[in-house]
Amino acid sequence: MKENFKIQKVNRNKSEICEEILRSLKEWFQIESAIKNYVNDVKKYPMFIAKINSHIIGFLSLKIHTKYSAEIYVMGIKKDFHKKGIGKKLVHESIKYLQKKDFKYLSVKTLSASKRNKAYAQTRKFYISLGFCPLEEFKTLWDKNNPCLLMIKTIN
Repeated sequence: MKENFKIQKVNRNKSEICEEILRSLKEWFQIESAIKNYVNDVKKYPMFIAKINSHIIGFLSLKIHTKYSAEIYVMGIKKDFHKKGIGKKLVHESIKYLQKKDFKYLSVKTLSASKRNKAYAQTRKFYISLGFCPLEEFKTLWDKNNPCLLMIKTIN
């Protein structure tokens, strides 16, 4: 059965949405200080949500860096709704939003393949399927046990 979901930009309850979904994704979000930072920071960034009826099942938050570039700051889809096109649609809607504002690049930081992690291998595969390219690895940006991979996509 195909579930119908809707994507929309939101301006309220961003922290609550972020916290509920990130805490449900334990394979990806295990570092308490990182969760707290995301929950606090999303208040100031544009956010898109995915919902079925009134049930929020996913979100994507954008961090604006310059007039040319933005970053997928944090994104999460409830596990029961993975592989249903929701993440792809959230990314596409955020790109449309950025294109209207003449942004040229969208980036995302994720765990590098140099740290073996099955969940993040899926994450990298997802971003590559959307046209993101690995740009650079930062071995200590987060900490030495969590090497960061910067990926980028041209959007305009």
